Amino acid sequence: QVRLVESGGGLVQAGGSLRLSCAVSGSIFSINTMGWYRQAPGKQRELVATITSGGNINYADSVKGRFTISRDNAKNTVYLQMNSLKPEDTAVYYCNAPIITFDDDYHLQDYWGQGTQVTVSS
Repeated sequence: QVRLVESGGGLVQAGGSLRLSCAVSGSIFSINTMGWYRQAPGKQRELVATITSGGNINYADSVKGRFTISRDNAKNTVYLQMNSLKPEDTAVYYCNAPIITFDDDYHLQDYWGQGTQVTVSS
């Protein structure tokens, strides 16, 4: 069974930093893109950043220059370093990855973590 487990959320003052981690466990054949999304109260879930296995990166305009996504392919782990945090960054942050597994056949499924709360106080 594939699981995505996030950690690293919390409460921080504006201007502070947090580092999120998301570890993928289970019987995995391959993972290409891994990403972070967030959902603030009353708003739709939105993309924060994605990174491919080859290192291609995409950021939402709202976090460019402040957030850095990285990954350790050997550990199937993706990170999000968040600096210069703002109150508008307050949200539940979710890890996401389309993952291919193999038993008697190949299966592609989109997996999500349980979410980790990030709260930035002004």
